[in-house]
Amino acid sequence: MNPLLQNLLLIAIILGFAGMEFVSRRYKATVHATANDTKLEAAMFLSLLAIAQPVALLVTNALCGWAMPAERDALAALPWWAMVGILLVADDLTQYLWHRASHTRLLWPLHRAHHSASYMSIRITYRNNFFYYLLMPGLWSAGVLVFLGLGKVYAIYLVIKLAVIMGAHCAWRWDEPLYRIRALRPLMWVVERTISTPATHWAHHALTNSDGIGHYKGNFGNLLFFWDVLFGTAHITRRYPAAVGLQDDRLFGDEHWTHQMFYPLAQSKREHSALRPGGLPYEEAPESAGLTSAHGA
Repeated sequence: MNPLLQNLLLIAIILGFAGMEFVSRRYKATVHATANDTKLEAAMFLSLLAIAQPVALLVTNALCGWAMPAERDALAALPWWAMVGILLVADDLTQYLWHRASHTRLLWPLHRAHHSASYMSIRITYRNNFFYYLLMPGLWSAGVLVFLGLGKVYAIYLVIKLAVIMGAHCAWRWDEPLYRIRALRPLMWVVERTISTPATHWAHHALTNSDGIGHYKGNFGNLLFFWDVLFGTAHITRRYPAAVGLQDDRLFGDEHWTHQMFYPLAQSKREHSALRPGGLPYEEAPESAGLTSAHGA
């Protein structure tokens, strides 16, 4: 795909979902972001575009060129569907596994920022810790695959993936009216088990699991929700949680954007914070503190 065309499509996707957030009035009604939120989201988006992704692609290209120069474009003759299959495993499956691992105590500080937003919107799509993307295995494996000749298909794959994950985070819940159309029920049954949708991904961001809708220890899929179905982490209700975010932020106040973005280089001094050495997420807070968990990951 022509780089100019790819960029135009990416911009069109972003503007399209942003437009629907405003036209549907969902943005005005539900997105109540602070200056702290805006700084984090803007800094992370720019750092991903300007640092994390280019570094991964350039470094892998240089290393592959040094270690196995004869293999450049070795897979370029594969049919497009084979390339897509390789990308789904090397990029999307590894991202599912990375995302799932990021909901463990060890890696949670690198992913916590994504869940600290008290709203859903395309603006939180890349809201994470700076090192979350630099360490993401799929980003580096994609760089190797581009070296091996999958670059053109990867460009198209990125456009489709962005459309799905932006749609899953969007304040405008595109799947909601489709569930109400009887004729579309069989199709939507397949769709919600294939790709991430607002209903399944909003559940992953839920403030609590107690309502039977929230499922923040599952629904990890990014492009394909099928991985959750395959590995038993799927929870499908076709409903949306009443609230998203983190209970510890509601109790103790938001973490500063620099702590969320640059931990462990910048560390929180807040009580019951995962963003400091030895700190515990809210769900792991000692009982002596008189706290019980509603959400920690």
